[in-house]
Amino acid sequence: MDTTFSQTDNSVTQKAHPRQQLSKSMEHIRYAVTVDPIPHSVQSPASGATSPPTSTSTPSTEPLPESDAYGVPASFAPIRNPSARSHSPSNNQKRTDPFAFGSRYLEEGDDIFEFNAWDHVTVDPSYNAFIEQQYEKQRAEPVSEKDRERYNAQPEKFWNLFYKNNRANFFKNRKWLAQEFPILDQVTKEDSPPAKILEVGAGAGNSAFPILAKNKNAGLKIHACDFSKKAVEVIRANEAYDERFIQADVWDVAASPDSENAGLPPGVEEGSVDVVLMIFIFSALSPKQWDQAVKNIWRVLKPGGQVLFRDYGRGDLAQVRFKKGRWMAENFYVRGDGTRVYFFEKEELENIWGGERDKHGRIITGKKSEGDALLEDKLGKLELQDGGDDPDDQEATNATEDGKLDATPSFEVVHMGVDRRMLVNRQRRLKMYRCWMQAVFRKAGDQSEIATSTLREDKAVEEKAEWGEKLD
Repeated sequence: MDTTFSQTDNSVTQKAHPRQQLSKSMEHIRYAVTVDPIPHSVQSPASGATSPPTSTSTPSTEPLPESDAYGVPASFAPIRNPSARSHSPSNNQKRTDPFAFGSRYLEEGDDIFEFNAWDHVTVDPSYNAFIEQQYEKQRAEPVSEKDRERYNAQPEKFWNLFYKNNRANFFKNRKWLAQEFPILDQVTKEDSPPAKILEVGAGAGNSAFPILAKNKNAGLKIHACDFSKKAVEVIRANEAYDERFIQADVWDVAASPDSENAGLPPGVEEGSVDVVLMIFIFSALSPKQWDQAVKNIWRVLKPGGQVLFRDYGRGDLAQVRFKKGRWMAENFYVRGDGTRVYFFEKEELENIWGGERDKHGRIITGKKSEGDALLEDKLGKLELQDGGDDPDDQEATNATEDGKLDATPSFEVVHMGVDRRMLVNRQRRLKMYRCWMQAVFRKAGDQSEIATSTLREDKAVEEKAEWGEKLD
C-alpha cells in the first residue's frame, strides 16, 4: 500500500464532502490514502448553521498555528533551499501541469501549506534525535512473544481480513508509477516488443489496471499475484479484468521450491518474465523470508530482466508514529490490523539484492545493517540445523542439480534512490515527513528485449544539478 497525491485548490463550494469512514484498525493509513478537503463552510457558534466563508478586504497576515502530526511535534521544521525558482502567478515554476513528482523544492520564502507535497525534503538534526527516542520507546514495549508468533505464523490470514474489510474503491490507483518508472509507459506502446510483467503483492490491482488502461501493446501480459486470496478475488471481479492481458493468482513470493509449481507463480515459467513489479511488498515479509524471495524473483526473470522496487524507508512517519505493543524486531512492526511492515535502509537493500556473497550466499562486502546481520544469522543457523558435508570440503554453486538455487544470487543495482517527501494536510495544518526506497535491480544477461528502466529520482537529481550550475 502506498500514497498517491492529488492537487487541490482553494475554490469555494457548498457541496457536502463526507469524511471517509475507516475502522479503528485502519486509521493508521488514513493520511496515506485520503486527502482531507479544504474547509468550504464555517459554522456559526450561536446558531450551529453553516454559511459560505466570507472574504475581507484586509485579510490577516498572521499564519495559522500548525498542528502536531501523529505524535510528531509541529516544531520540527524542514530545511529550506535558497530561493531560486519563480513563484509569481504568471510564471509559477513550482506548479506543473500535469503534476510531476521530484521537481518541487522547498525554498526560502515559500508557504509550506500552498501545496500538498514537497520533494527532497530533509529535516533539522533535532528531528533525527526525536525519532531515535521514539524507537527506544517502541523497543521498550514490544509485541508479546505469543502475539509475535501469531502474526508470523499466518500473515496471509491478516491480509485476507484486510481485503475483506476494504474493497477495491478504498485504494487509489497508482497512476504515478509510470512517472517513477518510465519503462512502464514504454511497454504499453503499440510498437513495444512483447513483454511479460509479474506484479508481486498486486493487492486490489491498483498498479496493474492503470497500466492496462493505456496499453496498446498486443503482446503485453501482466501476472498479478498476491498471497491473499481475497485480494485476488477483488482483482478478478474488476470490470477491467481481461484474461488476454492480465491473470491474477495466489502466490507467496517466499514460497519454497518444494511447494506447488516448484515455488513459481501459476502460469509463469522459469526465466520468462521481463519486469517484476514490487511496490510495498518486500516490507510485508519477515527478514527470514528475504533470502527465498530474492531467489524466486531471480528464477522467474529472463537474463536481462529487471525488478522495479519501491518500499518504506527507515524514518518514515509510518514507523515513527508506532506506539507500544507494535515493535517485533529492529525496524519490523505489526500494524493494528495484524499486517506486518519493515522499514529499510539504503545500504541494507543494496546488500540484500546486490551484495557480494560468499559461496554459501552470505553477504561479505558492504556495510552490514542490523537487518543484514539478522539475515546472516538466520542462514548460519539453518546451515547448522541442516548438517551435511563440511562446507570447506566442497565448492557451492548458485544452483544444484535439480535447478534449485543454493546461494542467494546477486542482482546489479542499476538505480537506488531515497525519496524523502513532505506531505501537507492544509486543512489540519500538518507536516508529514515520508521516506521511501526506490530502486531498479537487474539480472545479468540480454534475453529480455525490454530496456532497463530509468528512475524518476535519478532524473530529479540531474535536474537539480543543472539548476545549481545555472545559479553559479
